[in-house]
Amino acid sequence: MQVDEGYADFCGYRTWYRVTGDLHSGRLPLVVAHGGPGCTHDYVDSFKDLARSGRAVVHYDQLGNGRSTHLPDADPAFWTVELFLAELTNLLQHLDIGEYALLGQSWGGMLGAEHAVRQPPLLKALVIANSPASMALWKAAALALRRELPSEVQAALDYHEAAHSTDSDDYRAATEVFYARHVCRVQPMPPEVARTFAAIDADPTVYHAMNGPTEFHVIGSLRDWSVIERLPRIRVPTLLISGRFDEATPATVQPYADHISDVRWRIFEASSHMPHVEEREACMAEVAGFLEACEVR
Repeated sequence: MQVDEGYADFCGYRTWYRVTGDLHSGRLPLVVAHGGPGCTHDYVDSFKDLARSGRAVVHYDQLGNGRSTHLPDADPAFWTVELFLAELTNLLQHLDIGEYALLGQSWGGMLGAEHAVRQPPLLKALVIANSPASMALWKAAALALRRELPSEVQAALDYHEAAHSTDSDDYRAATEVFYARHVCRVQPMPPEVARTFAAIDADPTVYHAMNGPTEFHVIGSLRDWSVIERLPRIRVPTLLISGRFDEATPATVQPYADHISDVRWRIFEASSHMPHVEEREACMAEVAGFLEACEVR
């Protein structure tokens, strides 16, 4: 299968991308936006499976992450939603993509919603995977799930957050209990997922600036983010994906279902935050079927 890698120049920096398949095959290409903010494409690599049907699949590492330009000394104010929206638009233009579908996972789905509410004319389908519609809902869900953890794990999290020692081994061990329940239930984590977590550890600049030290201790610039009031502006067919044990609980996803006019929602019963890893074949089949339906409209 054809695979092309390269870089798109962006604001004096470089965005790494990979295209699996032929962008000119006549099928609607799929652009995949990873989560974080601050992750890499590795953990969503499985979506390249969709290229087997002749559909091109575009992965990229967002600025500050993976193979794209890193900026560890950047002012935290540099990292904004608008920056990553501009980067996505720049990549689409660089690759000369016509009509396209966009899949965003976790933060990538938040970015995808922000992209879609602006009604770009060539966007024809949207997949929002494991994404909250607001950070207030996300934080409330995380706190509820946190209260279900063993008491000693909760105590370790509380202690280190109060002591500002979230870089300690004890805090890391406590967070891993939460992650094994609500982020990826395949344990040990598959290599592609482990690579993404290792990349965040190596350079947590973006994650810390926009999110915070962990999934449930959100103190970064996204802490007050919401797209709920703008969701009726999304006019393209939309697929929602989440897992039964997802940190993106049904309550965090519900506004998408309530306010997007053309929407369907699949909850994967054996998954948490990564159905594309935890129930890979079923997840790929769901996305493939959705995209095929969009192509015949």
